[in-house]
Amino acid sequence: MRPKTLVLRTAGTNCDQETAFAFELAGATAERVHLNRILQSPGVLDDYQLLAIPGGFSYGDDIAAGRIFANQITHHLRDALRKFIDDGKPVIGICNGFQVLVKTDLLPGAIGGRADAGGQSATLTHNDCGRFVDRWVHLSPRSNKCVWTAGIDPLELPIAHGEGKFVPADESVRRALWDNDQVALVYSRPDGSSPQGRFPDNPNGSVDDIAGVCDASGLVLGLMPHPERYVSFLHHPAWSSSPGKGKKMTGDGAGLKLFINAVARAASGVGSGI
Repeated sequence: MRPKTLVLRTAGTNCDQETAFAFELAGATAERVHLNRILQSPGVLDDYQLLAIPGGFSYGDDIAAGRIFANQITHHLRDALRKFIDDGKPVIGICNGFQVLVKTDLLPGAIGGRADAGGQSATLTHNDCGRFVDRWVHLSPRSNKCVWTAGIDPLELPIAHGEGKFVPADESVRRALWDNDQVALVYSRPDGSSPQGRFPDNPNGSVDDIAGVCDASGLVLGLMPHPERYVSFLHHPAWSSSPGKGKKMTGDGAGLKLFINAVARAASGVGSGI
C-alpha cells in the first residue's frame, strides 16, 4: 500500500501542487486538503502517514510570515499534530511551512534548558540583505537523526523568501541544536566550505548558516530551500549545458531524495498504523 500524504493548504499557499507531485514521484499518494477541513475534523489526520505544510504566503504573511497559520494550528490542532508525530509519522514544513512549524514551537521544540521550555525557541526573521531573495543555493547535510536528509550528499536547491533568517532564542538553544543533532542542513559555498554568514552563499544571514532543522525525534523537518522544486534534472538552470560547458544533466533532481526517504519511512509502517 502506498503511504498517504496530507498536503495542508490554506489561503496564500502556492506550492501545494508541486509538493504533492514530489510525494507522488517518491512513491506515495498525496491529497491537497484545505486547513478548514482539518479544523472541522482533526481526526482526519489519522487517515494519513505523512504531512507536508508547503510554501507560499499563507494569509498574505500578515503580522509575520506564517504567524496566522501557526496560530490556527497552536489553538486548534496542537494535540492532533502532536499525536501524529508521536505515532511516528514524518512531517515537513517548506519555506512558509517552516515558518509555520517554528512559530508553533513544533520546531525545534523545547530544548536548551530554557526556563520557558515548551515555548517558541527560535524564529525566522527578515533577511539581512533587506529584500526578497530568489536564487539557487548550495547545502550540506549535518544531522544523522533526520529521516528526511538521511544519506543525502551536498546538494543545490532553490530558495525564494524574504524572512528566512533562522535565529535561536538564545545561546543555549543554539548549542542544544548542535548537541542534539537537530541541524539538518546548512548553507555552504560551492566547495562545501562554510560561508560564515556571508551573502550570497548564506542568502539570509541565518545563525551558523542554518538552512533547516529537525525535531528531537528526527521525524519533523523544516527548511527554507524548496526540495519540491528540484525533483527532475529539468528543474535545474544548467540542465541544458552542452558537453563543452560541463556534464549534461539527466535523471532525478537532488530534492527528490528527501521525499523518497520520508516515504520509505512511512511505508515501513513503524509506528504509523499501516
